[in-house]
Amino acid sequence: MKILIIGSGGREHTLAWKARQSSRCDYLYVAPGNAGTASLAEDVDIAVDDFEKLKQFIISKQIEMVIVGPEAPLVGGIREYLLADANLRNLMIIGPGKVGAQLEGSKDFAKQFMNRHRIPTAGSRTFTRDTLEEARNYLQTTNLPTVLKADGLAAGKGVIICHDRQEAIATIEKMLSDRMFGPASDTVVIEDFLAGIELSVFVLSDGNSYKILPEAKDYKTIGENNSGPNTGGMGSVSPVAFADKVFMEKVEQRIIKPTIKGLQEDGIEYKGFIFIGLMNVGGEPFVIEYNVRMGDPETEVVMPRIKTDLLDLMEATALGNLDKINLEIDPQAAATVVMVAGGYPGDYKKGDEIHGLLTADKTSLIFHAGTRMTNGKVLTNGGRVLTVTGFGNTVQAALNQSYSGVAAIHWKDVYFRKDIGQDLLALE
Repeated sequence: MKILIIGSGGREHTLAWKARQSSRCDYLYVAPGNAGTASLAEDVDIAVDDFEKLKQFIISKQIEMVIVGPEAPLVGGIREYLLADANLRNLMIIGPGKVGAQLEGSKDFAKQFMNRHRIPTAGSRTFTRDTLEEARNYLQTTNLPTVLKADGLAAGKGVIICHDRQEAIATIEKMLSDRMFGPASDTVVIEDFLAGIELSVFVLSDGNSYKILPEAKDYKTIGENNSGPNTGGMGSVSPVAFADKVFMEKVEQRIIKPTIKGLQEDGIEYKGFIFIGLMNVGGEPFVIEYNVRMGDPETEVVMPRIKTDLLDLMEATALGNLDKINLEIDPQAAATVVMVAGGYPGDYKKGDEIHGLLTADKTSLIFHAGTRMTNGKVLTNGGRVLTVTGFGNTVQAALNQSYSGVAAIHWKDVYFRKDIGQDLLALE
């Protein structure tokens, strides 16, 4: 089978690593890829939003399956664009169409979907620049803390939790009037704050049936003890201690099944991953957000725990045969730590040489995110540079292996969190 993975981060490197394990993988391409994917596949210098070039490449190489990694091309309608070409009528695409992708592309769309289908979520109201004065007045009445969410895509950084009323009012003005997140914050959702512990649940759906993949917990803030600004993710752990059989049964009955049924009732064909960001509030699950692809860095702990052939899963998803697949999960724990460039998520430097990769690779799985290969050297090429994944019979053992790998890698001004998974260990 000839496969194209679209994207350039740790998620795509992990998907490529998993796809390569399949005996059905004959040719593997990644567009645009990174220094890590280049060791597993042929990197193709095409941007994720250059739909026409991607289409021509798919036709020229007779690609049979496309796995879309990031959210932006899905929200932009890459599925419809490709399938509109008669030459690609039989192309298998993993990822929803433009309407389904609005579950991530618009926080307001997702809220309306959840409310319509009675899926538990925090109370909220939506405001635009034209209703800024109403937003100010509303913030005078909300309980603190309160949550402000940019409606559109903001690279995981469009959510701000405000603990002070004046701070909340100033923030809504920056988001709506000053376009703090560009067009993503032309509309803002003000949401009630839910106190609890977060969990990421991943579902693969062919539009009718579904499979629940291993759950994970990620760590979003740059600083330890959940301090500092949000990032794209600083680490992840799977399984999650509190996601026991009782809790996950609630998730399936109250959230997953109504989500799949809701998509069907709304006439939204959905073939791909559904990432459900949850909050465990006193043992009760509430949806914080939907994403329409796998998470990053959660993919780096979820995919290694899946024992079933990835391409069998992807094909069944595309063809509507997912109910015929047996999903086998490795009981071992996995943990990943993200190594970032100094200054991230603010300004950071690119082009520093990375040392120690061969040493770390002997004990851990190294997945590249923001890297590039130049003259035989691996250089930093982004904010989140690498993720280092470890395994073990326990979360602690997995963390020990991950941090052992991290200790072997270095470059100028490298930074990583040292407390990944510690909150879960306290629950055991």
